[in-house]
Amino acid sequence: MNQEQLTPVSAQGARAGQNAARTPLLLLIGNPNVGKTTLFNRLTGQNARIGNYPGITVERRSGDLTLRADGAARVVEVVDVPGAYSLSARSAEEQIALSAVLGWAENPRPDLCVVVVDAGQLARNLYLVTQLLELDVQVVVALNMIDEVRENPPNTGELSRFLGVPCVATDGRHGTGLAELERAISSALSHPPRSPLRIDYPALLERDLEQVSAALPREWNESPARARALALWALTSIEVDDELQGVDTALRARCLEVRARAGTRDIDQEVIATRYARIDAELPKLYARLEAHPKKRKTSERVDRVLLHPIFGFAIFIGLMLLMFQSLFSWSDPAIRLIEACTSAAANFVEAHVPESILRDLVTRGVIGGVGNVVVFLPQILLLFFCIGILEDSGYMARVAFLMDRIMKALGLHGRAFVPMLSGFACAVPAILATRTMERQRDRLLTMLVVPLMTCSARLPVYTLIIGALFPPTRVFGWLPVQGLLMIAMYLFSTFITLISAGVLGRTAVKGRRIPLILELPPYRLPSLFGTLRMMWRRALMFLKEAGSGILLFTILLWALLSFPRPALVDQPLPPAAAIHQQFTGHQPAEAATPVPPPAGPSAIEQSYGGRLGKAIEPALRPLGFDWKIGVGLIGAFAAREVFVSTLGLVYGIGDADENTTPLRDKIRQEQKADGSPAYSPLMGLSLMVFFALSCQCMSTLMVVYRETRTVRWPLFMFGYMTTLAYVASFLVYQSGRLLGF
Repeated sequence: MNQEQLTPVSAQGARAGQNAARTPLLLLIGNPNVGKTTLFNRLTGQNARIGNYPGITVERRSGDLTLRADGAARVVEVVDVPGAYSLSARSAEEQIALSAVLGWAENPRPDLCVVVVDAGQLARNLYLVTQLLELDVQVVVALNMIDEVRENPPNTGELSRFLGVPCVATDGRHGTGLAELERAISSALSHPPRSPLRIDYPALLERDLEQVSAALPREWNESPARARALALWALTSIEVDDELQGVDTALRARCLEVRARAGTRDIDQEVIATRYARIDAELPKLYARLEAHPKKRKTSERVDRVLLHPIFGFAIFIGLMLLMFQSLFSWSDPAIRLIEACTSAAANFVEAHVPESILRDLVTRGVIGGVGNVVVFLPQILLLFFCIGILEDSGYMARVAFLMDRIMKALGLHGRAFVPMLSGFACAVPAILATRTMERQRDRLLTMLVVPLMTCSARLPVYTLIIGALFPPTRVFGWLPVQGLLMIAMYLFSTFITLISAGVLGRTAVKGRRIPLILELPPYRLPSLFGTLRMMWRRALMFLKEAGSGILLFTILLWALLSFPRPALVDQPLPPAAAIHQQFTGHQPAEAATPVPPPAGPSAIEQSYGGRLGKAIEPALRPLGFDWKIGVGLIGAFAAREVFVSTLGLVYGIGDADENTTPLRDKIRQEQKADGSPAYSPLMGLSLMVFFALSCQCMSTLMVVYRETRTVRWPLFMFGYMTTLAYVASFLVYQSGRLLGF
């Protein structure tokens, strides 16, 4: 976001002429957990378009609302703004709501904002409403979840009088009040409401605002009221260590100067206290009776006594996470195997009906294999987002963040990072997509960079092959199996390295200030199954559209690398008798017409560019205990880690090899060096497993990170740091083992 981006898209005077030529824009804005997305789905018929806000990877959902008034239909574009407690912003992500409302950072200027407020938490929700009204934004208030406070609902007429804008009681889950809300929206678009609300701040603060107003960019001074509100935003948002982007240099300097001059005065507290004092003064008029604690929270609090208990709550949480992990790891397996079977059947069909050629290889191993590499992720992606959707809708996800925050904050993250990291045990691709549930770009990025270190299911075939081939089925202490201990050790090793890497990267490459977890624990509700299923479908389509094409392209490139150049036919000289016969008769004898097989030589994969590359990097792999054949396997594994096994099978001339193929295990076990000593030892096997545990041998992961960050910088950084980490760790394991005589 550059300096020009943090400016209004158009001036107030020019906007009126533009409105007639474009579809009116309506923003849905509100605090988190107020039912805003449910209301969005109701208004737009759940026909959402998914994109990103300009300049930042935060999901932007929009849809069309058709308003019918006076016999005419009018289409309005509705945009769902991410939840925000206030418009005061000190990070790039928090700027989204403000930029969307004011038409900054390439966002179009909205014609109307529908502020969704929780009818049971009115005082806290009205804080955001007062900020919008101070900014002279046209507003309609949707008093949502009115069904949960039916015993003592707020008076919408009194609320409308206080704010000076239309207020409509709604229940997004059951569709109550939607017709009235649509009529209010239609009326407000035709006759924009102007709120008379003004909040008088302390005299010293008013003087501070005048000084900041004088430093505002000229295009921000559309009106005195708006300039005052923007000065208030700048004074409460701009700090020495904020993460705001595109702020005018003179404005930043003026805000820091005013803050420094304030001395011991707490400007933020003055603003917050004044606003809430104005709201609290009106509350007795808005309710039939004031309650210190709304009844709708009491049931949730009783449940939270168990689910947030330091012992029982954590045990229940671990049980639920294990259940989710089981679904990703085992329950998706039948669907994954079905996809793999369909892919194999399609490839076999083509091989059976198309003559052998380069084109057939391209279709079967490149195109069909690439499509399989894309679609095979869908079962885990769908299951992961189904679990996340249920946890979010029920209100339990907020409790997960609260429980894990005490652990995750030591790594510079908060509790929401735990679910994507746990999902990394199944597959890094859906785990990276799951980081979209995190608010801050810095937290999302840090989680993306460490999630691939978790031992995913694609590493298991490699571990199974190496352990089965190089480690005998002996037992420690007479009852602990060595092979099983090694598998558990690899999981523990990857988890430990992931946590350490998160702590290091959070203090270096992805440095950012630690922001305390500010979290509302919403009441427990029955999740919306239909809404969750639609969310799953949208996420799956997004993955296929944004990452699938890249994965397919890389699969074809890797096929070409391991398939070209094609092995040349070896011209065999005819036997002398056959040559004399051909000289006199002009044709070969029958016994000579049969082609002579070429002598044994390098395999096709050894002659390929991939094989040559494997031999070229062999000197660099030798210190790790690897040879060129392992190098070719590492190159093939870039398509998907488990492809290492089948690529190694091709190197040894074993078709359709998997981790349990006995001939492949025997070949690995019997491989010898030039001096007759075993080429592969248990020490080399351990070195290889450490390398696979830490390296980024997965083009799909890199492609998804690229799509999420919209830059090649972070995928390249991730590939570089993980490969370096893998090489160093593998080197230390192998060389230390040799020094110790293993």
